Amino acid sequence: MPELPEVETTVRGLRPVLEGQRLVQVEARRADLRRPIPVDLRQRLTGARVIDLGRRAKYGLIGTDRGDTLIFHLGMSGRWRIDPDEIGKHDHFLIETEAGHRLALNDPRRFGSLDLVVTAALPDFPAFVALGPEPLGTELNPAYLASALEGRIAPIKLLLLDQRIVAGLGNIYVCEALNLARINPRKPGGQVSGPALKRLTAAIPIVLNAAIDAGGSTLRDYARPDGELGYFSKQFRVYGRTGKPCPYDQGIIVRQVDGGRSTFFCPRCQR
Repeated sequence: MPELPEVETTVRGLRPVLEGQRLVQVEARRADLRRPIPVDLRQRLTGARVIDLGRRAKYGLIGTDRGDTLIFHLGMSGRWRIDPDEIGKHDHFLIETEAGHRLALNDPRRFGSLDLVVTAALPDFPAFVALGPEPLGTELNPAYLASALEGRIAPIKLLLLDQRIVAGLGNIYVCEALNLARINPRKPGGQVSGPALKRLTAAIPIVLNAAIDAGGSTLRDYARPDGELGYFSKQFRVYGRTGKPCPYDQGIIVRQVDGGRSTFFCPRCQR
């Protein structure tokens, strides 16, 4: 599933061809993805000018001069295609700009979503109401995390995946950050020490920014809007590296299942 770095990479890839452009044609080629597509989406977007592109957690945001924002989620296999040679059966949403660019939201499994909301009401969008701070912002710091984890007995890995604590973190990057911070993923959140939390809040943006710079991770279907694959998977410290040496101390990386998800870590340095 595309995670925060993949969404951020997508937004950055869309920005050069969308920002400042008027949308001359908008077409939803089906009525729904994971849930119904707004029926007035074409009417509200056609003729609008894109004035801003951004991201909240794992959602991409496309703001217009009409005071509306298109919110997209890539689901399990979604990606935007820029100027595709032809429109395929899985290209479910199309945009054409005044400069002649055509963009297609491709989603074979249809687990993604499209919503159109009034920009001023973005904080009240149901998926955003309870979100924690962004992991690339200044709000994620040791003091905040200590307060959020105080008294919690759930494993630190599962707590970091809780979007109410930190917005946008996913399985791959939590595994990577916990290894960089040398924290056992099963350690109760409330028992993680102050120095460890300091290492963790430093490790999270390091891992995420490295993934963004590499264009994300290509697992199964993900690709950037320009069609290029993300290459951060070549830099994985622990994820998917069962039986291989840890980059810290040559300990052997193991895999376990926590909350139905694979966890990769080094038992030697992550205590």
